[in-house]
Amino acid sequence: MNEITLPSESVMLDKFASDLNLEMLYAGRGILKLTSMSVDRPGLRLAGFYSYFDSQRILVIGLTEHEYLRSFSSEKRRAKIERLFDCGEIPCVIFTRDLPVLPEFMEGARATGTPVFRTSRMTTAIMNDLFIYLSRLLAPATTVHGVLMDVFGAGIMLTGNSGVGKSETAMELIKRGHRLVADDSVLIKKVENKLVGTAPERIRYFMELRGIGIINVKNMYGSGSVLGEKEVELVMELENWKQGKEYDRIGGEQNVEEILGVRIPKLVVPVSPGRNLAILIEVAARNQRLKSMGYDAAQELIQRTIGR
Repeated sequence: MNEITLPSESVMLDKFASDLNLEMLYAGRGILKLTSMSVDRPGLRLAGFYSYFDSQRILVIGLTEHEYLRSFSSEKRRAKIERLFDCGEIPCVIFTRDLPVLPEFMEGARATGTPVFRTSRMTTAIMNDLFIYLSRLLAPATTVHGVLMDVFGAGIMLTGNSGVGKSETAMELIKRGHRLVADDSVLIKKVENKLVGTAPERIRYFMELRGIGIINVKNMYGSGSVLGEKEVELVMELENWKQGKEYDRIGGEQNVEEILGVRIPKLVVPVSPGRNLAILIEVAARNQRLKSMGYDAAQELIQRTIGR
């Protein structure tokens, strides 16, 4: 059974700063624990309104909040900032527009171990970047046993029982110039109602081939043979040919695979000696591209037959 991961991620500070082009002013607890996709500008909190305040949100201090705090004496400013930090473990604070960090604010951050960053960008710009970043990082996720390939620009996920030949087929596709995204375990996230697949960090670019062992595809075939992530557009289930089973020969059946509530087209491909699965997958990828543009060969054939 696939395991669904609840939104929660721990991110190293240097990676977070690099991803969003931030200047790190104070490392604090040394790691970001992110559980909320929302970002907060704490103007109302600093004014004393703490209803509905979620301390798990990243705080962004813009010009409005900065000038509001500057309008108070140091003693009152310190009291307001201390109350803000007392509400819970805030992931981090980001100052925009290269604003100078008030001494009282840095005192509160040091007392609670809260990381502090700064950016030269405007407040609305960094908040937009944070929303996109958090939406992808904390998207609902699940892991699927299979292989994800980029074939002619289409994301094809190969599934099937162990030993059916998924990795060997993927290896043939790599030799033909296509790119590996993940082998054996595919981490899938639901991003804006699309499924985006990648490999777990510990096994990224590695592939297991029975009888040979573990290989590193990137080192063996170059960086052009791998891809970090890809939208899943088609599921192809490989199964050993079952005598007597009726397989779709026209393409009129509309099978789907539902993952994280998103329905993805699915094909069941019988595996038998002599079948060139790599070519079949290439054809399926091109056909999926045509279908996404509104052309369906099976429907055209049916219409021609009816027309006669």
